[in-house]
Amino acid sequence: MAENFWNNKRVLVTGGAGFLGSFLVEKLIARGAADILIPHVEHYDLVERDNISRLLAESMQPPQSRPAHLLPAGFTPRPLPDFTPADLLIIHLAAQVGGIGANREHPAEFFYNNLVMGVELMHQSWQRGVGKFVALGTVCAYPKFTPVPFREEDLWNGYPEETNAAYGLAKKMLLVQAQAYRQQYGFNAICLLPVNLYGPRDNFNPASSHVIPALIRKCLEASERGEQEIIVWGDGSPTREFLYVEDAAEGILLAAEKYDQPDPVNLGSGREISIKNLVEIIAHHTGFNGKLVWDTTKPNGQPRRGLDVSRAESRFGFKASMPFDEGLRRTVEWYRQNGK
Repeated sequence: MAENFWNNKRVLVTGGAGFLGSFLVEKLIARGAADILIPHVEHYDLVERDNISRLLAESMQPPQSRPAHLLPAGFTPRPLPDFTPADLLIIHLAAQVGGIGANREHPAEFFYNNLVMGVELMHQSWQRGVGKFVALGTVCAYPKFTPVPFREEDLWNGYPEETNAAYGLAKKMLLVQAQAYRQQYGFNAICLLPVNLYGPRDNFNPASSHVIPALIRKCLEASERGEQEIIVWGDGSPTREFLYVEDAAEGILLAAEKYDQPDPVNLGSGREISIKNLVEIIAHHTGFNGKLVWDTTKPNGQPRRGLDVSRAESRFGFKASMPFDEGLRRTVEWYRQNGK
């Protein structure tokens, strides 16, 4: 089924050179996708309308007529002699993202850049007759005090948590646009809502990383320097849910293959964990034996996050498979080998 779906498809993956995108592209190749295109930010700043127009125009061209930098390294596309725009499937992963600190420092950039690139890319994709558009939203779009587990029906029952509301609302507009364009134009756009991802190849830059890579780096560096304590933001009480990056890539591709409805769909593991427990597990895997000092002058973020993941399983058969402890072990090991 999967192989038959992809073997006559040309797939444009924005963000395909990034953390999630790199795993998704590997899975596309394994599934037999005929043609895959990856725009790199140095060639296509997708906040600029003209760059989106140029990217889509080049994506409609046969491989020999478009820039070589659009192809994944080592990938040879198969010709699609009867290609039409309806054979192009776009998976929009590109985003400006970061942890609580980055969201607090750059709310205007997070709002504008994510909103503009998503809205314009979907609009021009509809104009050009693209066959399907898969938009990635975010768990940050949910209201601050959403009852756990978060159900897709609760998405509009309040305002997001303040520290990342600008980002969450910008990404939430992809859902509004997808539903509106489906209703008025019959455009096949779907919207998925993933929780925080983690895994090998993540962003470990302390200025912009999410909680898991930030804590892994902090614990490893403290151990190497022989420090007796690390400082962690907040009080440890909030809960989060995390999805291993390869599971997320699988969920996105299953939705691309099987899901064609207007309702948003959560992508998660269905496992909620407190930040306090998370830090203790990471300290164990990294070998940090010092004291954990909680800086309660820093924000906790949203009090709880945990998803109802039943819709993804019932609509397109997705269920996360990576045990959390094993996923963390692999992530720590990858950073030990590659992150220095």
